[in-house]
Amino acid sequence: MRSATTVVEPRPTVADFHRVNRGGGLFSESISQWIGAVFALVAQRLGLRPTALTITNLVLGLATSVIVVALATRVAGGDVPAWVVGLVALVGWQIAYALDCADGQLARVTGTGSPAGARVDVLCDVAAQIALVAALGATAVAQRPGTPSWLVAVFAGTWMVNLVTSVMQSGPNAASMVTSTSLPVRLVKLVRDYGAVIFVAALVLMLAPALTFWVVVAFTVVNGGFLLASIAFSARASLR
Repeated sequence: MRSATTVVEPRPTVADFHRVNRGGGLFSESISQWIGAVFALVAQRLGLRPTALTITNLVLGLATSVIVVALATRVAGGDVPAWVVGLVALVGWQIAYALDCADGQLARVTGTGSPAGARVDVLCDVAAQIALVAALGATAVAQRPGTPSWLVAVFAGTWMVNLVTSVMQSGPNAASMVTSTSLPVRLVKLVRDYGAVIFVAALVLMLAPALTFWVVVAFTVVNGGFLLASIAFSARASLR
Protein backbone atom coordinates (compact mmCIF):
# COMPACT_ATOMS: atom_id res chain seq x y z
CA MET A 1 0.00 0.00 0.00
CA ARG A 2 1.32 3.44 -0.87
CA SER A 3 2.34 5.85 1.83
CA ALA A 4 -0.11 8.65 2.55
CA THR A 5 2.62 11.15 1.65
CA THR A 6 4.78 10.77 -1.43
CA VAL A 7 6.67 14.01 -1.99
CA VAL A 8 8.20 14.46 -5.44
CA GLU A 9 10.86 17.12 -5.97
CA PRO A 10 11.32 19.59 -7.43
CA ARG A 11 8.75 19.91 -10.25
CA PRO A 12 6.43 16.92 -10.58
CA THR A 13 4.99 15.92 -13.94
CA VAL A 14 1.58 14.57 -14.90
CA ALA A 15 3.07 11.06 -14.75
CA ASP A 16 4.28 11.70 -11.18
CA PHE A 17 0.76 12.60 -10.09
CA HIS A 18 -0.82 9.65 -11.88
CA ARG A 19 1.73 7.28 -10.36
CA VAL A 20 0.35 7.87 -6.86
CA ASN A 21 -3.33 7.40 -7.77
CA ARG A 22 -5.43 5.08 -5.63
CA GLY A 23 -7.02 3.17 -8.50
CA GLY A 24 -10.78 2.90 -8.73
CA GLY A 25 -11.02 0.40 -11.57
CA LEU A 26 -10.03 -0.02 -15.19
CA PHE A 27 -11.98 3.01 -16.49
CA SER A 28 -10.93 5.26 -13.63
CA GLU A 29 -7.25 4.37 -13.88
CA SER A 30 -7.19 4.70 -17.68
CA ILE A 31 -9.18 7.92 -18.00
CA SER A 32 -10.34 9.66 -14.80
CA GLN A 33 -7.06 9.39 -12.92
CA TRP A 34 -5.11 10.78 -15.90
CA ILE A 35 -7.45 13.76 -16.19
CA GLY A 36 -7.12 14.15 -12.44
CA ALA A 37 -3.33 14.14 -12.79
CA VAL A 38 -3.56 17.08 -15.20
CA PHE A 39 -5.81 18.96 -12.75
CA ALA A 40 -3.41 18.16 -9.90
CA LEU A 41 -0.47 19.47 -11.90
CA VAL A 42 -2.29 22.73 -12.69
CA ALA A 43 -3.32 23.10 -9.04
CA GLN A 44 0.26 22.51 -7.90
CA ARG A 45 1.53 25.18 -10.31
CA LEU A 46 -1.10 27.61 -8.98
CA GLY A 47 -0.23 26.83 -5.37
CA LEU A 48 -3.69 25.45 -4.54
CA ARG A 49 -4.36 23.13 -1.61
CA PRO A 50 -6.03 19.73 -2.17
CA THR A 51 -9.18 20.92 -0.39
CA ALA A 52 -9.68 23.56 -3.11
CA LEU A 53 -10.05 20.72 -5.63
CA THR A 54 -12.32 18.83 -3.24
CA ILE A 55 -14.70 21.77 -2.87
CA THR A 56 -14.68 22.43 -6.62
CA ASN A 57 -15.58 18.77 -7.18
CA LEU A 58 -18.49 19.15 -4.76
CA VAL A 59 -19.83 22.35 -6.31
CA LEU A 60 -19.61 21.01 -9.86
CA GLY A 61 -21.10 17.64 -8.95
CA LEU A 62 -24.00 19.21 -7.06
CA ALA A 63 -24.68 21.77 -9.81
CA THR A 64 -24.75 19.06 -12.48
CA SER A 65 -27.14 16.86 -10.52
CA VAL A 66 -29.42 19.80 -9.68
CA ILE A 67 -29.70 20.59 -13.41
CA VAL A 68 -30.64 16.97 -14.16
CA VAL A 69 -33.27 16.96 -11.40
CA ALA A 70 -34.70 20.36 -12.40
CA LEU A 71 -35.11 19.33 -16.03
CA ALA A 72 -36.16 15.70 -15.53
CA THR A 73 -39.88 16.37 -15.98
CA ARG A 74 -39.33 18.66 -18.96
CA VAL A 75 -37.14 16.06 -20.66
CA ALA A 76 -39.82 13.42 -20.08
CA GLY A 77 -42.43 15.77 -21.57
CA GLY A 78 -40.31 16.47 -24.64
CA ASP A 79 -39.83 20.16 -23.84
CA VAL A 80 -36.04 19.82 -23.41
CA PRO A 81 -33.90 17.58 -25.64
CA ALA A 82 -32.54 14.63 -23.68
CA TRP A 83 -29.13 14.94 -25.32
CA VAL A 84 -28.62 18.40 -23.84
CA VAL A 85 -29.17 17.24 -20.27
CA GLY A 86 -27.22 14.04 -20.92
CA LEU A 87 -24.26 16.01 -22.25
CA VAL A 88 -24.30 18.28 -19.20
CA ALA A 89 -24.34 15.20 -16.98
CA LEU A 90 -21.57 13.47 -18.91
CA VAL A 91 -19.20 16.44 -18.80
CA GLY A 92 -20.12 17.69 -15.34
CA TRP A 93 -19.98 14.35 -13.51
CA GLN A 94 -16.77 13.26 -15.23
CA ILE A 95 -14.92 16.50 -14.50
CA ALA A 96 -16.16 16.45 -10.91
CA TYR A 97 -14.90 12.88 -10.49
CA ALA A 98 -11.55 13.77 -12.06
CA LEU A 99 -11.21 16.57 -9.51
CA ASP A 100 -11.98 14.02 -6.80
CA CYS A 101 -9.11 11.91 -8.15
CA ALA A 102 -6.87 14.98 -8.34
CA ASP A 103 -7.15 16.13 -4.72
CA GLY A 104 -5.63 12.91 -3.37
CA GLN A 105 -2.88 12.92 -6.00
CA LEU A 106 -2.01 16.52 -5.15
CA ALA A 107 -1.94 15.76 -1.43
CA ARG A 108 0.34 12.74 -1.81
CA VAL A 109 2.80 14.28 -4.28
CA THR A 110 3.17 17.61 -2.48
CA GLY A 111 2.87 16.30 1.07
CA THR A 112 0.00 18.69 1.84
CA GLY A 113 -2.52 16.10 2.98
CA SER A 114 -4.05 16.14 6.45
CA PRO A 115 -6.62 14.14 8.47
CA ALA A 116 -9.02 17.09 8.22
CA GLY A 117 -8.59 17.21 4.47
CA ALA A 118 -9.26 13.48 4.21
CA ARG A 119 -12.49 13.92 6.20
CA VAL A 120 -13.61 16.78 3.97
CA ASP A 121 -12.92 14.60 0.93
CA VAL A 122 -15.12 11.77 2.22
CA LEU A 123 -17.92 14.10 3.28
CA CYS A 124 -17.92 15.87 -0.09
CA ASP A 125 -17.99 12.48 -1.85
CA VAL A 126 -21.08 11.55 0.18
CA ALA A 127 -22.82 14.83 -0.67
CA ALA A 128 -21.99 14.58 -4.38
CA GLN A 129 -23.17 10.99 -4.60
CA ILE A 130 -26.43 11.76 -2.77
CA ALA A 131 -27.08 14.40 -5.43
CA LEU A 132 -26.20 11.94 -8.20
CA VAL A 133 -28.59 9.34 -6.82
CA ALA A 134 -31.32 12.00 -6.56
CA ALA A 135 -30.74 12.91 -10.22
CA LEU A 136 -31.06 9.32 -11.42
CA GLY A 137 -34.06 8.69 -9.16
CA ALA A 138 -35.84 11.85 -10.33
CA THR A 139 -35.24 10.92 -13.96
CA ALA A 140 -36.54 7.38 -13.44
CA VAL A 141 -39.72 8.68 -11.77
CA ALA A 142 -40.23 11.37 -14.43
CA GLN A 143 -39.82 8.86 -17.26
CA ARG A 144 -41.87 6.17 -15.51
CA PRO A 145 -44.29 7.73 -12.96
CA GLY A 146 -45.21 4.30 -11.61
CA THR A 147 -41.69 3.72 -10.29
CA PRO A 148 -42.11 2.36 -6.72
CA SER A 149 -40.85 4.68 -4.00
CA TRP A 150 -39.32 1.72 -2.17
CA LEU A 151 -37.17 0.96 -5.22
CA VAL A 152 -35.76 4.49 -5.28
CA ALA A 153 -35.10 4.27 -1.54
CA VAL A 154 -33.29 0.92 -1.81
CA PHE A 155 -31.36 2.19 -4.83
CA ALA A 156 -30.19 5.21 -2.82
CA GLY A 157 -29.19 3.08 0.15
CA THR A 158 -27.31 0.41 -1.76
CA TRP A 159 -25.54 2.99 -3.95
CA MET A 160 -23.51 4.04 -0.91
CA VAL A 161 -22.08 0.53 -0.55
CA ASN A 162 -19.27 1.41 -2.98
CA LEU A 163 -18.30 4.50 -1.02
CA VAL A 164 -18.44 2.73 2.35
CA THR A 165 -16.36 -0.23 1.20
CA SER A 166 -13.76 2.00 -0.46
CA VAL A 167 -13.33 3.91 2.81
CA MET A 168 -13.07 0.64 4.74
CA GLN A 169 -10.38 -0.61 2.36
CA SER A 170 -8.12 2.37 2.95
CA GLY A 171 -6.97 1.29 6.41
CA PRO A 172 -4.71 -1.45 7.78
CA ASN A 173 -7.58 -3.95 7.88
CA ALA A 174 -8.32 -3.67 4.14
CA ALA A 175 -9.20 -6.87 2.31
CA SER A 176 -10.59 -7.75 -1.10
CA MET A 177 -12.93 -10.60 -1.99
CA VAL A 178 -11.39 -10.88 -5.46
CA THR A 179 -7.64 -10.22 -5.56
CA SER A 180 -7.06 -11.13 -9.21
CA THR A 181 -5.96 -8.25 -11.45
CA SER A 182 -6.45 -10.12 -14.74
CA LEU A 183 -8.18 -8.24 -17.57
CA PRO A 184 -11.38 -10.38 -17.53
CA VAL A 185 -11.78 -9.76 -13.79
CA ARG A 186 -11.13 -6.05 -14.20
CA LEU A 187 -13.74 -5.89 -16.97
CA VAL A 188 -16.31 -7.52 -14.69
CA LYS A 189 -15.41 -5.04 -11.95
CA LEU A 190 -16.38 -2.16 -14.23
CA VAL A 191 -19.89 -2.45 -12.76
CA ARG A 192 -18.39 -1.01 -9.56
CA ASP A 193 -15.97 1.44 -11.19
CA TYR A 194 -17.42 4.86 -10.34
CA GLY A 195 -15.99 6.51 -13.45
CA ALA A 196 -17.51 3.85 -15.70
CA VAL A 197 -20.83 3.91 -13.84
CA ILE A 198 -21.38 7.66 -14.17
CA PHE A 199 -20.28 7.48 -17.81
CA VAL A 200 -22.93 4.86 -18.58
CA ALA A 201 -25.56 6.71 -16.53
CA ALA A 202 -24.93 9.94 -18.46
CA LEU A 203 -25.08 8.11 -21.80
CA VAL A 204 -28.47 6.67 -20.83
CA LEU A 205 -29.71 10.16 -19.90
CA MET A 206 -28.45 11.42 -23.26
CA LEU A 207 -29.59 8.66 -25.61
CA ALA A 208 -32.42 6.74 -23.89
CA PRO A 209 -33.65 8.41 -20.68
CA ALA A 210 -36.62 6.04 -20.54
CA LEU A 211 -34.13 3.30 -19.64
CA THR A 212 -33.09 5.10 -16.45
CA PHE A 213 -35.62 2.99 -14.55
CA TRP A 214 -33.70 -0.12 -15.55
CA VAL A 215 -30.41 1.53 -14.64
CA VAL A 216 -31.84 2.04 -11.17
CA VAL A 217 -32.97 -1.60 -11.03
CA ALA A 218 -29.64 -2.91 -12.30
CA PHE A 219 -27.48 -1.01 -9.85
CA THR A 220 -29.81 -1.82 -6.98
CA VAL A 221 -29.29 -5.51 -7.71
CA VAL A 222 -25.52 -5.18 -8.27
CA ASN A 223 -24.82 -3.07 -5.20
CA GLY A 224 -27.25 -5.00 -3.02
CA GLY A 225 -25.65 -8.26 -4.10
CA PHE A 226 -22.19 -6.88 -3.40
CA LEU A 227 -23.30 -5.78 0.07
CA LEU A 228 -24.57 -9.27 0.93
CA ALA A 229 -21.43 -10.87 -0.49
CA SER A 230 -19.24 -8.48 1.52
CA ILE A 231 -21.10 -9.31 4.72
CA ALA A 232 -20.66 -13.02 4.08
CA PHE A 233 -16.97 -12.61 3.20
CA SER A 234 -16.22 -10.51 6.30
CA ALA A 235 -18.26 -12.77 8.59
CA ARG A 236 -16.45 -15.84 7.33
CA ALA A 237 -13.07 -14.17 7.86
CA SER A 238 -14.03 -13.10 11.40
CA LEU A 239 -14.94 -16.69 12.34
CA ARG A 240 -11.60 -18.17 11.33
